[in-house]
Amino acid sequence: MMQPVLQVINLKKQFNVGAGWFGKAARHVHAIDGVSFELYAGETLSIVGESGCGKSTVARTILGLTELTEGEVHLDGARIDQLSRRALIPLRKRMQVVFQDPFSSLNPKMRVRAILAEPLRNFDLVKSEAEIDERVAELMDMVQLSRDGLSRYPHEFSGGQRQRIGIARALASRPDVIICDEAVSALDVSVKAQIVNLLQDLQSRLGLALLFISHDLAIVEHMTHRVAVMYLGKFVEIGTKRQIFGAPQHPYTQALLSSVPVPEPGAKRTRIVLRGDVPSPINRPPGCHFHKRCIYAFDRCSTESPVLRSNDEGHWRACHLDAVPKAG
Repeated sequence: MMQPVLQVINLKKQFNVGAGWFGKAARHVHAIDGVSFELYAGETLSIVGESGCGKSTVARTILGLTELTEGEVHLDGARIDQLSRRALIPLRKRMQVVFQDPFSSLNPKMRVRAILAEPLRNFDLVKSEAEIDERVAELMDMVQLSRDGLSRYPHEFSGGQRQRIGIARALASRPDVIICDEAVSALDVSVKAQIVNLLQDLQSRLGLALLFISHDLAIVEHMTHRVAVMYLGKFVEIGTKRQIFGAPQHPYTQALLSSVPVPEPGAKRTRIVLRGDVPSPINRPPGCHFHKRCIYAFDRCSTESPVLRSNDEGHWRACHLDAVPKAG
């Protein structure tokens, strides 16, 4: 059986808030609460959900930018979450990230050549300035930017071009995994499509594994292989693109998909309006965290937290209902 390039096991992250103020005890923000998944070479796994559900915290914790509270992260079968910062440095080149805002993630005082050369030097991937020139030129070609731009600063580019530079920087170390944290959400619609097509082309050519974090379901449906739906720090449904978009099995997933504009004028779709707001991650509801907003909730939902269960086709959902009514 093929080994996943990235495996996350029971990942949890809590932030302490309120400690020390007027004698108050610390409270805990449960940003991630037991997330597990596997990502394979050449595959795109998308994590979707409302803002504040913990998607970006998953990315930062996997990358080691935020210390995890509990759980394990494995890269090619080797556990990396317990490594020291120094021991993790050689492995960082294998797992890179493209951030949401291409302007703030690029140093405005550095020319593009210096931005792309930095990871080459940091990971000791080149031996001479001639090798740097050759590699940065190759990177510009890969993201379809003119080599003339190497002497320019980030502010001299458009938003889409800056994001291409961010992708080129991520590719510099020849990674196995690229985490895209809302990488297209700040871009215009037409530019989003161009960046998504570029990522798909690069994945096909290089065999990249992509962890794609987004709230844009239309983009996700276009580019992903599998989808994990997240609500209040937990995965509530995981399946292939066809399973999630064609036959969603969790009430929250159905509600998310019902909010996507229908591409065909006049086509009918039942809009599912959720009750109330997303609960606070500090004071989460008992039982199923979604039960106070769920139109199908019954007594068990308020007392017992459902676990992810899989059917024979590998479609996972966390719901007490034996069968969730099909959304119209």
